Amino acid sequence: MGNEIIKYDPELNTIPLRKFTPVEMNLFFSIISRMRDKSNQTIRFTFDQLKELSAYKPTANNRFEDDIQRTYEKMMGLHFGRRSKSGLTREFFVLFTEFKIDGDAEEPYVDVKVYERALPLLNKLESWVRYALAEFRDLKSSYAKTMFRLLKQFRTTGYAYFSKEDFFELLDMPKSYWNSPSNVDKFVIKPIKEELTPLFRGLTVRKKYGKGRGKPVIGYSFTWKPEKKDANDFSQGQLQDERQKLFNIQHNSELTEQEKWRATDKVKGLPLGSTEKQALADKQAEHDKKIRDQARQEALAELRKGFGNHA
Repeated sequence: MGNEIIKYDPELNTIPLRKFTPVEMNLFFSIISRMRDKSNQTIRFTFDQLKELSAYKPTANNRFEDDIQRTYEKMMGLHFGRRSKSGLTREFFVLFTEFKIDGDAEEPYVDVKVYERALPLLNKLESWVRYALAEFRDLKSSYAKTMFRLLKQFRTTGYAYFSKEDFFELLDMPKSYWNSPSNVDKFVIKPIKEELTPLFRGLTVRKKYGKGRGKPVIGYSFTWKPEKKDANDFSQGQLQDERQKLFNIQHNSELTEQEKWRATDKVKGLPLGSTEKQALADKQAEHDKKIRDQARQEALAELRKGFGNHA
């Protein structure tokens, strides 16, 4: 399941995944990855399949079936809508009409069925958002996961702009962040930059400022090197994938040295601080070597001077 691809209508990106945890996002999009072009069939997922698709890691406090149930409960709160051209008719619906956890202790499963009115989101797509499930699920921050999906919608243009209102709503930020740019920078922009730079070459994030007192932030723009239209999302192998990600980190002038170190830790799966510790140790070793070399050169110069005096 290493090359599983997610593909859906761009409308799905317009719905904020309110209060979804990273684990719940992984489960939701793992299901989405297998529902494309299945019409209104009921699709069965064994627990083992869902665990493998979502790279699920159990915790002491949660059971897998509880995480699935919470995911579905939040999915039920996602309301998709359509409005007629006249604006008089407005229709809202949920994505799934069947979500059943069943089976016995040895082989539990989940049955899922797409609601008839939601079929265009996953079937016979004329336009779509496409990306690798593995890349999505390996991201840790829910903000990075959401922005990854949004940027993939503009993969071939290399540019995306969001008004402040859309940015805050789509990423489901706390209301307290509206008047706290420092929190947005620290808890939203920072993880987005660190986690998405390996995946989007040359990624930059810019704020757009309005006029008036204090020049308030009115929007956020993202730029990166556009992907080729026929580029695929398949893994090139772990070593090659990691090499490309590290290249993107090292050649991104927008990241500070500390951000590059943290991004490298995340790519390599190291405890945060590992790359920084090694880099500082290497710098200290290089400094010590220069001191030793300088001392050696000075000692040789003194020896030569002494030989010259004896001559």
